[in-house]
Amino acid sequence: MNAREAIPVPASAQSVRVLVIDDDVGVGEVVSLLLGRVGHDCVVCDSARAGVARLREEDFDLVITDLRMPDGSGLQVVAAARQHLPDAAVILMTSYSSIESAIEALRRGANDYIIKPFDNDDFLFSIERVLEERRLRRENRVLRRSLRKAYGTNTLIGRSPGVQRLQALIQRVAHTDANVLIQGESGTGKELVAQAIHFSGDRAHKPFVPVNCGAIPSDLIESELFGHAKGAFTGASSASEGLIREASGGTLFLDEISELPLGVQVKLLRVLQERQVRPVGSTQAYHTDTRFLAATNRDLRSCAEQGTFRADLYYRLNVITIHVPPLRERTGDIELLAVHFMREFVRKFNSPITGMAPEFLGFLNNYHWPGNVRELQNVIERAVILADTELLSLGDLEESIATPAAARVEPEGDVPLSIEDYIKDVVLRYQDRCNEAQLAQMLGIGRKALWMRRKQWGLFRAAREAVASGGRP
Repeated sequence: MNAREAIPVPASAQSVRVLVIDDDVGVGEVVSLLLGRVGHDCVVCDSARAGVARLREEDFDLVITDLRMPDGSGLQVVAAARQHLPDAAVILMTSYSSIESAIEALRRGANDYIIKPFDNDDFLFSIERVLEERRLRRENRVLRRSLRKAYGTNTLIGRSPGVQRLQALIQRVAHTDANVLIQGESGTGKELVAQAIHFSGDRAHKPFVPVNCGAIPSDLIESELFGHAKGAFTGASSASEGLIREASGGTLFLDEISELPLGVQVKLLRVLQERQVRPVGSTQAYHTDTRFLAATNRDLRSCAEQGTFRADLYYRLNVITIHVPPLRERTGDIELLAVHFMREFVRKFNSPITGMAPEFLGFLNNYHWPGNVRELQNVIERAVILADTELLSLGDLEESIATPAAARVEPEGDVPLSIEDYIKDVVLRYQDRCNEAQLAQMLGIGRKALWMRRKQWGLFRAAREAVASGGRP
């Protein structure tokens, strides 16, 4: 335990603040020198009482304490550190004769113990290992908080009554283990709802495992979900625990559950009833603590009545049903979502876009959105990529939304229009108040393109006839 020996400095070492407590002044000095050489800042106390007083008043990343001291024990230091410095790592120094007490200290919250006398290299290795574990724990806490923020109910953007009801229902079911069936059209955000349930609940620190039941071949889905034993089938060179056991403690999200083959549905029902999984080719059953969330864009009740989905599995999954409203039923949220996606893609592509033209937003608000939120997201992404000006305009939508029956007229909201008809409607409404240059700028198209459209629509002839008859052009 000679501090003058050569000390290897860990390449990844970061300076931390250390409290050293030992009634042997020589040991305290050696520990301080060793840690100082690898860049750590040390404070040394020669009694348990002084050390406890210091850790109550100051912040430390690591506490190193002797087990036996005249005025107290290392167990008291551990208790005080856990109370006042819950984020700090604690290491006990002890002799061989006190191993049982050191193990008791581990039970009470110490992170490790070091036997005296110690080798300098072994001592520093133990210190860096404990500090690395502390760093990983802190990163995990930050990650869990980030996941809660990223996938909690605050990610369900919208102020419409439908979204508010959805958020409230998620909060009510998040802290239960009830099976939830999420229903909604394609593109409404069913997986986002599943993530919000998981990361808003008590299982947020455990795995969230999504699986698209329609994307896995029917001959592989059983082994993917339930696992398989080694040699269970050709190519099974090693055992697999399967996605259900992988999600144990957390949540398994079964997207497009209606696509599960009937044979697999039977086995899934048994798992839901018994909470045990038997891998393919195995006689051993394994307990699983997995919460099940399922989603579908089909009417499972009708599927059950038609015999394409097991009724008993439907009722087992359908403890709580959450309906995700389509975007056409939450039109008040379209602008919020569009702005959110625009900002997201502006950052992603480092785009100079600063906003959206009024007519661009007008079209978004009147479009029917058969692809729901996913379609809106794709439209905004394409517009940001293709835009030539700082404002997204109707011209940026020509290739994105070019299908007939795409939009509804404002304010009636009943007659379907194509993008060309929508542009014509805007021209008719504003041509008396704007000149051609202003109209072209408003629409995000060139003056020549606007002139050609007006000529094609016969607007110039109509204007001449109106002037000739004494009316307004």
